[in-house]
Amino acid sequence: MSNTITTNKFVELTYRIIDQTNGEVIEQVEEPLGYVQGDNTLLFNQVTKELEGKSVGDEVEILLKAEDAFGAKLEELIFTDEINNVPLEYRFIGAAVTMQNDKGGTKDFIVSSIEDGKLTIDGNHPLAGKDIIFYVEVLSVRDATADEIIEGGSID
Repeated sequence: MSNTITTNKFVELTYRIIDQTNGEVIEQVEEPLGYVQGDNTLLFNQVTKELEGKSVGDEVEILLKAEDAFGAKLEELIFTDEINNVPLEYRFIGAAVTMQNDKGGTKDFIVSSIEDGKLTIDGNHPLAGKDIIFYVEVLSVRDATADEIIEGGSID
């Protein structure tokens, strides 16, 4: 059994997401994340490509441009209204608001600012529009089980 990351290997890793512009750690995961190399939805495609051929103990730093990570910040997903038009339970920064469109689809928005009597909600991912550094440490590599291959990750 090889400790090298190739297709259908089960990989455990930890990672940090760092804002490329200021070096701030945005997210840090210290509990091992498990995934199956190849067809998975847990990690960005560029990250899994960069991990191909890496081994236990390797530390990999991957620059992800906004379009390859959380996408561009879309202005059409940002809405501002008079605070008096907004229910009291949503009048704080960080409040989650679920909106429904005319076709019945829903999208989550977050209250992003309250200024001058106006409240703004944003439906973009908080990291949309940002170039990030995805820093990964490979903890373990082994052959994936048949169930893990089907699921794309660890089985609880």
